[in-house]
Amino acid sequence: MLNTNLTRDPRRARLISLLGQYGVLAAFLLLIVFGALRYTGFMSEYNFSTFLRYNAMFGLISLGMCFVIITGGIDLSVGSVVAMSSVVAALLSPYGVVVAVLGAVAAGALVGVINGVIITRLNIQPFIVTLATLLGARGLALLLARNQGGVGIDLENTALTWLGQGDLLRLPVPGVILLIVFIAGGIALRYSPFGRHALAIGGGEDASKLMGLNVNRVLLGVYVLSGALAGLAGMILAAQLGAGQPTEGLGWELSAIAAVVVGGTLLTGGTGSVWSTLVGALLLGLIFNILNFENGKGIISLSPYWQSVIRGGFLLLVVVIQSRTGRSGRS
Repeated sequence: MLNTNLTRDPRRARLISLLGQYGVLAAFLLLIVFGALRYTGFMSEYNFSTFLRYNAMFGLISLGMCFVIITGGIDLSVGSVVAMSSVVAALLSPYGVVVAVLGAVAAGALVGVINGVIITRLNIQPFIVTLATLLGARGLALLLARNQGGVGIDLENTALTWLGQGDLLRLPVPGVILLIVFIAGGIALRYSPFGRHALAIGGGEDASKLMGLNVNRVLLGVYVLSGALAGLAGMILAAQLGAGQPTEGLGWELSAIAAVVVGGTLLTGGTGSVWSTLVGALLLGLIFNILNFENGKGIISLSPYWQSVIRGGFLLLVVVIQSRTGRSGRS
């Protein structure tokens, strides 16, 4: 006999739906209120600018990850692609800002092409493919940097450093870039055939093929998009720090996955929200921002290594909650 609790209690179904859509936003706003009441300087322009400037990179890779996960895939290579692209941007900086930016984005997109082609043509699981390119991109970043800790950018290329360190209308330039990219991503997901087809593929790849959708082309597109956005994040990283960083980006793929899942996108694909992903990325960044303020109070002392532990635990907690909520909604 089928369980029809959901049918009998539409209020419960509506509550679950609202939690999925607005729970992450409510948590984000509550943390802001908590921080404003507890910490001096939390609402300062400096903290806001620093927070947005740094977390813009996580937001960009989270957007690419959102499209990938919507199709039911995964991209573990984004952290290494950020590192590799930062080195590419630094090496190309003497040739001008346009060359440096396009080179970094193209390098990331190329990794996306490799991921997409192998996944679609050879029918290999995305987890395996992107794990391999994670290692490959990291090794290439070190090779390009000649095993040095960093590759300095051309100090005369002030336009490139402005993209990472500058302000536009009193807003950090990386934050402005993030907003523009997310607006484009939101429009693409909701209104373009590419976005609708990505959602359809996540809902059922075989059914999408029967409907006549070019599944391989869409899958290739989402991995290229993910790689390109990781490349853009790498350019911002180099511009912020004044150097390409081949050892950066460790664990960033975990942050991106966490942001997407926190935003309500199912790991099984078929549903997702660009704007909820943005809030999820900012929420995760806000948690670490608050922990830094706690460090300043001397109440707790967390080394940077604890960030990976917290990210992993946070992701696990959200996945468990998402899974239980999904089962409650289906019961």
